[in-house]
Amino acid sequence: MGATILIADDLSFMRMIQREILTERGYSIVGEATDGIDAVAKFQDLKPDLVLLDITMPNMNGLEAMRRIFSINPKAKVIMCSALGQQSLIVEAIRAGVKDFIVKPFKPERILSAIDKALRNS
Repeated sequence: MGATILIADDLSFMRMIQREILTERGYSIVGEATDGIDAVAKFQDLKPDLVLLDITMPNMNGLEAMRRIFSINPKAKVIMCSALGQQSLIVEAIRAGVKDFIVKPFKPERILSAIDKALRNS
């Protein structure tokens, strides 16, 4: 079985696209979250190898969720997803310790290479 991944995005079609790309590559999707609060709770419960975290989500954005995930596990592997025009948020996320960021809309190869790189650099 491949690495376990938690997908956090408020848009169901984005979660579906990511799930399809990743399961075809052999990754195991252990959970999906629709906002930052849900992402933090599922991270704590499911202990995935990696989290794909959207920056813009309701209730708690991806940056706050990232901070809380890192407070639970400072070595957590988090990859942020963002839309174009969110460069300042991306810089903040990288400074905080995310492994990579993916700009939407993304190509399957980009998401796979980011995940492969993050998991290799354990």
